[in-house]
Amino acid sequence: MAQAFSVSGPIQGTDSTLSFETGKLAKQADGAVMGRIGDTVVLVAATASKHLREGVDFFPLTVDVEERMYAAGKIPGSFFRREGRATDQAILTCRLTDRPLRPAFPDGFRNEVHIVATVFGADQVNPHDVVVINAASAALMLSGIPFQGPVGAVRVAYGTDGTWAPHATYQQGDSSTLEMVVAGRLSSDGDVAIMMVEAGAPEEAWKHYEAGAPKVTEEVITGGLEAAKAHIRQSIDLQRQLVEAAGTKEPLAFEAQVDYGDDIWAAVSDAGTELVTQASSIVGKAERNAAVVAAEAQLTSQLQSFEGRQKEIKAAVRALTKRTVRRRIVEDGVRVDGRGITDIRPLSAEVGLLPTAHGSGLFERGETQVLNVTTLGMPRMDQMLDTIGIHDRKRYMHHYNFPPFSTGETGFMRGPKRREIGHGLLAERALVAVVPPLEEFPYTLRLVSDVLSSNGSTSMASVCGSTLSLMDAGVPIKAAVAGIAMGLVYAEGHYTTLTDILGSEDAFGDMDFKVAGTAEFVTALQLDTKIDGLPADVLAQALQQARRPAPDPGRDERGHLHASSRGGGQRAEDRQPGDPDRPDRRGHRAQGQGHQRPAAGDRRRHQRR
Repeated sequence: MAQAFSVSGPIQGTDSTLSFETGKLAKQADGAVMGRIGDTVVLVAATASKHLREGVDFFPLTVDVEERMYAAGKIPGSFFRREGRATDQAILTCRLTDRPLRPAFPDGFRNEVHIVATVFGADQVNPHDVVVINAASAALMLSGIPFQGPVGAVRVAYGTDGTWAPHATYQQGDSSTLEMVVAGRLSSDGDVAIMMVEAGAPEEAWKHYEAGAPKVTEEVITGGLEAAKAHIRQSIDLQRQLVEAAGTKEPLAFEAQVDYGDDIWAAVSDAGTELVTQASSIVGKAERNAAVVAAEAQLTSQLQSFEGRQKEIKAAVRALTKRTVRRRIVEDGVRVDGRGITDIRPLSAEVGLLPTAHGSGLFERGETQVLNVTTLGMPRMDQMLDTIGIHDRKRYMHHYNFPPFSTGETGFMRGPKRREIGHGLLAERALVAVVPPLEEFPYTLRLVSDVLSSNGSTSMASVCGSTLSLMDAGVPIKAAVAGIAMGLVYAEGHYTTLTDILGSEDAFGDMDFKVAGTAEFVTALQLDTKIDGLPADVLAQALQQARRPAPDPGRDERGHLHASSRGGGQRAEDRQPGDPDRPDRRGHRAQGQGHQRPAAGDRRRHQRR
């Protein structure tokens, strides 16, 4: 029997301990680690294919999280009494794990890697998602799979006393005004570089603010990122101790893949720089994409001497386009559509589009267009949750749909993918703090965001559209909420932060940073990086840049709120519930009255209500 190795250490500021163990379970996996905080226990196994899959032109990393109901002493509530499809929480944990790990694999490594996390114990106190991230990193460190880790993660919660609690429990999170999962790794200078952030305000946040709790501002979040570093470092140190004790497997031999040869790059760069520069300077997305495709076809025709290497030429054209876009941003301060680095695209908003819906709002930012619809139901229509966590019901739901036509493409529609579920939950977290409690507004709320056109953060457009449709439905929300996506280009040691990024700036840039909130505090944020990580001061600058003066003289608003405060020609404070212009859809609902039996011939109005 193989020897088991374990390491553990107390979590500073708590009574808990973080521990890792390897060598006892899942011995045929390349790397397997059991992580534990309290009685929450997860086993993470990491395995890589020894051979490259033919024709793969991306890094095929897959993360699966298996939530076993026995971990919480429960029998599944489904008809078959066994676990079915992954829960939304499991999918969110998959995404949380994938995002900080993916940039830590070397360029050119394209062997399939599969990470499977199985939740063995759920103590109803300590969430398992952060344990999964840390144990996954540890498993990769032991596996011999090429991985430039370790990566550490921590959940911090901002309490009503104005302090950040490390490795926050479920109970601490619910009683806080913001929960934040932060992941990072050590940079060359010994500091912790931030790689991923996921944050949201809990349902009770507004109540805490009314009781005098300090607001979660950009400065507070910056402090939270700094506070998280010590605990990220602790996880990294423990992982290194585990590696030192157990050793690593023989490194996996792999051949770094390249998309194009040096000769192809030289030929495309010489012949196509001016052509690609002109094409990438076109403002309209469709016209720009068509021009790039035409440039690619022209270069393929010109470079006929490279017979059979059209795929390499196409990849080189994309790389040249990326280099051109990034150079213009860094050197000239000019973006793809001609904007400056802090400029916001034109905004448009409309409410009351659908006659049979309780509330509807159409939000547009540039070429991004999202229709959000609010439906109100009786309290018994809330969602029952069959999970291993402590929450078993939900009355505020947000669902996000991203059909292929929104980007002018064809495709298959087979239910929501992980990205759609993640974006829907992000928008849900952004609004749940301002939704009136059940005792004030006794209704279940379901919001649906249908993306009709996409060129830039549709998740943040969904946040803006949610505010509009909620007000249109007469829901007495506590404040307007909106969001904006920030980007970043890192070149020559300089960070250039972009406000309100386009889809191409997301693809060609180094950071996607979404920020949502009210005029007074932040309610949600999400950060992903494609580079080694970001210094906390760079993220602080991005947060501050998300706050910009609105066009109205004398008004100083957050950039991510400029949308909803000016949407539809009416501000939130001007559209109070109970307006006499549409009493059937707003007045009665806002007063919390139940459904009344409709008069004969008035079925349509009853459905609308």
